[in-house]
Parts: sequence; C-alpha cells; structure tokens
Amino acid sequence: MKTFENITELRGFLKKFHKEDKTIGLVPTMGYLHEGHMSLVKTARKECDIIVASIFVNPAQFAPNEDLESYPRDLKKDLHLLEKEGCDIVFLPENNEIYNNDFETYINLEKLPKHLCGLSRPTHFRGVATVVTKLFNIIQPGKAYFGQKDYQQILVIKKLIRDLNVPVKIIMCPIVRNDDGLALSSRNMYLTKDERKDAVLLHQSLLKGVERIKAGNKEINEIIVDIKAIISQSQHAKVDYISISNGETLKEIGSIKGYKGLVLLAGAVRFGKSRLIDNELVEL
Repeated sequence: MKTFENITELRGFLKKFHKEDKTIGLVPTMGYLHEGHMSLVKTARKECDIIVASIFVNPAQFAPNEDLESYPRDLKKDLHLLEKEGCDIVFLPENNEIYNNDFETYINLEKLPKHLCGLSRPTHFRGVATVVTKLFNIIQPGKAYFGQKDYQQILVIKKLIRDLNVPVKIIMCPIVRNDDGLALSSRNMYLTKDERKDAVLLHQSLLKGVERIKAGNKEINEIIVDIKAIISQSQHAKVDYISISNGETLKEIGSIKGYKGLVLLAGAVRFGKSRLIDNELVEL
C-alpha cells in the first residue's frame, strides 16, 4: 500500500493505471475509520482494479462552532485497517495542499442543500461538494463509494456529477450498524455511557415510522409526532430534525395517500455533544 501527500506525485503514480484503462475506485473519508468505512473498501475491492482511499478532515464543511479541531483522528490505526482490507493507495493531503492560500472557488447547489442537514449546517454541503469535486479531478476514479448514512450527501454528489458531466459512477453502500441498531459513526466516540444507551432510540424511532407507513398510515405529521415521542424518552436527546420526504428531491411529503416512489425517513439528533444522523428508505 502506497501513501501520497502531494497531488502531483499522486497523479503521476496513477497515470499508468489510467493508460492501462484500469478501474479506479475512490473511498473518500475523514479518517478515524470503522467497519462502515471498511465496508466501502470491501465493496470497492470486489469491483475495481485499484482502490484509492483519501483521509482528509475537510475544514470547508465545518462551521466555526463545530468540531473541526476535536474531530477524532488515529492515522496509524486507519492505515492498518486500510492495508488489511487490500487498499492500494492512500491520499493524505494537508490543508494547504487542497486549499491554497488564496483559494476562492466553491461549488454551490441551489436546492438539495436547503433540506435536512443543510438547514442547520448551511455551509456544509458547499464544503462537501467542493472537496469531492477536487478529489474527482485529482484521482479521476471510475467509481466512488459512499455510505447510505450520509444520504443527502450522496444526492448532492450525484447531482453535481450530472450537472458538471463528471465521469464517475457513485455507489451507495448500506448503513453498517452495531448489534443494537446504532449506525456506526466516528462521532459515536463522543457519547457518554448513558448517551450511548439512549442513542439507539433514533434508529428505533425511524423503524417505527417505516412500520406505520407500511401499515397504511397516511398522515405524515402524525408519524413524525410518534417518531419524536420515542426519541423524547431520552433526557439526553435534542432533535435537530425529523423528516419524511421524497427520496429524490428531499421535499417533505404531506401525505402518503396516492404517493408513489422512494420515501426517505431521516433524522438528526444531538445526544450530549454528539450530533447523530440516520435514515431509512421505503419504496411505495
């Protein structure tokens, strides 16, 4: 497994694989890797000739009051896990390698970021779209792998590659969970023992919403009230949002009556200082 910090050196090394028409799979991460990340690498390993993982805590997607400085890092462990899963190349850029001193070019989407996480994190998806586009330009992968937990992020990236004609296929991989249903997340490490116990309520509440939709309950507001009631069993929980929306546009659905298509049940809840997100998809 080779590691690169410099863009020019990485591009030079990848050039021969592009000439040989090898399929390059990209797994973009912010490090502090867990089995969720590893599931992306495993899938990429099955589908691609060369796997490139990036580890970059992207400052552009953090607001001033968020956890950029305290975001968990463990590079030694990350590299061990990636090598164990057969990753070929790891890109480890410093901030000034991605954003030069006079950097001023960002990618903004008009509609998709104005829902869900974008409402409380208004600059987040601008940072995500910008850094992912830069990684696509640097590495030129044929496929890129993302986890369903970040569903809105996936829609944003799919939209930008359509709009900007970027020749990358986006692969969405299933959410990896602990035995009790909590979605794996690097931010789970912030949870206290009591908060960790209560954090499972987020997924349990979304499953209850799925159950009610499949049972034929029509009124979305009633389902959302039920979901929030389950989460409110925890004194540690503070709901950012609970949304039931169109799975392609993220526009909220008022009623299931007559609705056909993909439905997204999504939530963001703070347990102590950890902001956790989760979702479930239902096809009607």
